[in-house]
Amino acid sequence: MKVLPWIYIAIIIFFAWFFSHIPSNNREWLLDQAIQPYTERENDLVSIYNIRNFTYKSTTDFAVQYYNKTYDLNKLDTVWYIVEPFGTWTGPAHTFLSFGFGDEYVAVSVEVRKEKGEKYSALKGLFRQYELIYIIGDEKDLIKLRSNYRNDTVYLYPLAVPKQKIRELFLHITYRTNSLKEKPEFYNTFSNTCTINIMRHINSIAPGYMPMSWKMLFPAYSDEYAYDLGLIPDGLPFDQIREKYKINDKARMYADDPEFSMKIRK
Repeated sequence: MKVLPWIYIAIIIFFAWFFSHIPSNNREWLLDQAIQPYTERENDLVSIYNIRNFTYKSTTDFAVQYYNKTYDLNKLDTVWYIVEPFGTWTGPAHTFLSFGFGDEYVAVSVEVRKEKGEKYSALKGLFRQYELIYIIGDEKDLIKLRSNYRNDTVYLYPLAVPKQKIRELFLHITYRTNSLKEKPEFYNTFSNTCTINIMRHINSIAPGYMPMSWKMLFPAYSDEYAYDLGLIPDGLPFDQIREKYKINDKARMYADDPEFSMKIRK
C-alpha cells in the first residue's frame, strides 16, 4: 500500500509532461516538409499555393521545387485513393488522395511532419512527438517518389464518388489544410493519421458512410475496406482488383513522360 502514492505521483508527472508539449509550425523541419501549402477560394476557383513538385535522383537527393496553380471546381470530376504498403509485416501503409480536374491531377498527402534528424516511430507517435502536415503535391512527386525511388508497391484506385461529393471532399480538405497552417496539431499513431483523416473527410461529406474499422488502423487493408463499402467497384474479386490497379511498372515506364498521370491510369 505504501507504493500507491508513488504511482499517483508518477501518473501526475507523466500527464504534466504529456500536456506540456504544445504543437508548433516553427521548428527545424526536414526539407521536404518545411513549407506548408494553403489555399484561397473565389467562387468556383481554388488557388493552391506551395504545390510540391520535387524532382529526385534518390530519396535523399532531390531538387526543391514548388508552384502555385488555380483550379476550376467545375472541372473536378474524379478522386483516386493511393495505398503504399511498407514495412516488414502486413499492415503498415501510407494512404493519400488525388483529385482529377479533367486531365490535370493534384494529390494531397497527410503526413508526420518530422524535424531535421528525426525518424518516425509508431511508439513516439502516441506521445505528442510529431506534428501533422498536409502536403499538396504534383503526382510526379508524391506518387513517383514512392513507386520509383522508395520502390514501394503503389496502388492507384478510382473511387466511386458522385461529382458533387468529390467537390465537397476536396473543399473540406482545403479547409483543413488552411486550418493546420494557422493552428498546428500533433500526429497520433491511432487517432490522427493519414488514413484516419481520410476517413473523417469522407464521413464529413457522407456522415456515417465509413464506420471505424480495424482495417483503418492497419491501412494496408484499407483498400479492401473501401472495396467492401463499394467505394472501389469493378465487378472483379478483390485480389484481381489489386493487381489491376498496381501502377509500379507503368510509373517506371512513363517516369519522364509529360503525361505521367494519364499514362499510369491507362
